Amino acid sequence: MNKSSMAQGDEGEERWHHGINPSFQEADFFIFGKLINNMQKKRVLSGIRATGRLHLGNYLGAVKGMLALQNDPDYETYYMVADLHSINTPYEPKELAKQTREVILDYLAAGIDPQKSTIFIQSQISEHVELSYLFSTVISVARTFHLPTYKEKVKLQPENVNMALLYYPILMAADILIYKANAVPVGDDQLPHLEIAREVTRKMNSKYGLDFPEPEQFKTKGHKIPSLLGEGKMSKSVEGSYINLTDDLKTIKEKLAKVPTDEGKGDKVPTRGGVATLLSLVDLFEGEKRKEEYEKAYLNSGIHYKDLKEKLAEVIHEELVPIQKKRSFFEKDMNKVDRILVEGAEKARKTAKTTLAEVRKAMGIA
Repeated sequence: MNKSSMAQGDEGEERWHHGINPSFQEADFFIFGKLINNMQKKRVLSGIRATGRLHLGNYLGAVKGMLALQNDPDYETYYMVADLHSINTPYEPKELAKQTREVILDYLAAGIDPQKSTIFIQSQISEHVELSYLFSTVISVARTFHLPTYKEKVKLQPENVNMALLYYPILMAADILIYKANAVPVGDDQLPHLEIAREVTRKMNSKYGLDFPEPEQFKTKGHKIPSLLGEGKMSKSVEGSYINLTDDLKTIKEKLAKVPTDEGKGDKVPTRGGVATLLSLVDLFEGEKRKEEYEKAYLNSGIHYKDLKEKLAEVIHEELVPIQKKRSFFEKDMNKVDRILVEGAEKARKTAKTTLAEVRKAMGIA
């Protein structure tokens, strides 16, 4: 999508990023937006849940888009770790802070630059939560209760249906709108949640005379990365479905070797399952031309999957090596990481406070 169309509105990526998977709770990625201010840079917000080390789905679906916008002088970028969105499903409290730092380390390792982007942790900006409560006054319980993602979650884990799950789309709306974002990179499965944010925008603007932009979906090429198991998306909740950014070549080869395949040829190139997953990854890492060569071979002489997987593993690892080296650098200087987070929180809080003050005043709250 070109810049002009983005300016008119658009997550594809993760988000929302919030690129939530079919089980809803593993929405690893999710926010990504931009605000157009008169005579100012356009503002971008993106975030990933605090589920530990990032995988290829996070990287291709969210982080690469974040990097492109960060390096575009037309944008002012805000990138967060969405730890509050990580506690509406079962989690280990003692691990949450560690998992949050893992995401921060992967952000920095992948190239998110604190000199260019504001990097922060969602829970450290309490204005997100307060704004979400104010937004909750214009959205009915029935509206969120009937969201397909919520219904699916109830079926999948009926023993863990809590108010935070129901409230999730309202907090997501606040995450987006507190920075007045109008473009959000999210997967198609997040569109129902994005529509909640749009409804909040319309109702708050109409009822209180505010000026929130209506956020729209923005897609990137890798906005949906298929699972290595051949069904669904890469997800931390499904073991064997993903490749971590920290995986070495041996591990990547082992994971790709387990991707289910067929006999290697047929009358029609598969659009689902393990073969489709492999071809998608070939497209993303080796290019469309190479993918087309494999598709042609499938319809004629056949594909030798062992060779395809070996080459693909090498190409993936080659792209991850610089990320892994940079991550090691930051792991050795966590004080520097702490300083980055303190400075990022201060900057994000300043913007958030301004928006919250506008809403409080409009709603008559002293």
